[in-house]
Amino acid sequence: MIYNEFQGMKISALGMGNMRLPIQADNDSNIDEARVKEMFAYCMEHGINYYDTAYGYHGGNSELVVGELLKAYPRNKFYLASKFPGYDLSNMPKVKEIFEEQLRKCQVDYFDFYLFHNVCEMNVNQYLDPQYGIYDYLMEQKNNGRIRHLGFSAHGDIACMEKFLDAYGKEMEFCQIELNYFDYQFQDAKGKVELLEKWNIPVWVMEPVRGGQLANLSEQYSKKLKELRPEEEITAWAFRFLQGIPSVTVTLSGMSNLEQVKANIKTYEESKPLNEIERRQILEIASDMISKTTVPCTGCHYCVSKCPKGLDIPFLLKLYNEAMMAGSGAFIAPMALASVAADKQPESCIGCHSCEKVCPQTIHIPEELKKFATKMGR
Repeated sequence: MIYNEFQGMKISALGMGNMRLPIQADNDSNIDEARVKEMFAYCMEHGINYYDTAYGYHGGNSELVVGELLKAYPRNKFYLASKFPGYDLSNMPKVKEIFEEQLRKCQVDYFDFYLFHNVCEMNVNQYLDPQYGIYDYLMEQKNNGRIRHLGFSAHGDIACMEKFLDAYGKEMEFCQIELNYFDYQFQDAKGKVELLEKWNIPVWVMEPVRGGQLANLSEQYSKKLKELRPEEEITAWAFRFLQGIPSVTVTLSGMSNLEQVKANIKTYEESKPLNEIERRQILEIASDMISKTTVPCTGCHYCVSKCPKGLDIPFLLKLYNEAMMAGSGAFIAPMALASVAADKQPESCIGCHSCEKVCPQTIHIPEELKKFATKMGR
């Protein structure tokens, strides 16, 4: 197992994510604890020492199962991370209540790592609002040792992250972002990494294979990669890409079975970052995937000046593209839309087609906004 140093600690470069654990009877809340126990045993035996969970994973049961299984091991043999569930705005006034509950569920006296969960356009203002006291309370827990290291996860755009960092950045010790070779361009994860590097904040990675999308490439893409590294598994390419980003400290994989655990641990037996030719190839593949599955908006904003409703069309199309790529599991787009005024939603388009007349990409904008509204159930 590869280890990276963080403030004097040796943390496994591969972390066990606990959002996609094996379940029973197709019920996401019904975790198959026996299978998870076997997975944890293999992780422990082969050097994984970082375990990530959260309040809402598996209907609230991830913390319970993770806590129950980890108590079989000495407390100094693993690092445990959980998060404050700010993705649900009704939780904002309940930081103390929820934090105490999380400690009980995980059966620990402290969290090694704790995060402001899912900082995004929908909740950043609430996170920053002193009336909820979230920052003050979490800093208090850090000062009294019940949080050893405080950070945040982010699904928002760069401007949203900057807003959060301007307020709390000096106290943030790490940041967890969606980072993979597809989102390096698609969600400007490259820009997010660069922002965090300016703040000297180490990167924790979530969605390294984008929920499995990058583990099952088409034959035309797989063939190109096999020509460069015949022995490398397709899934491993996603991890090798991340191994070439110096600020990445921990890569979390939401492993769902023992086979995935074994395969990923094998990949992390050694560091084999991509060379320049391989890196160029994987990014070209990502670019081709993006061009074939998304609306080709370049964000020029010409359309905005012609929209009688004042819609931020590039922003809406960006969210539509994200929703299309995520499929049935889309959650970033709905959260971002929650921050948009009611009269600026995709369904607010009146179909006047003024925007189309100035679009350099000749996008049928009203049609795409209608599709987006329909996909969002509006």
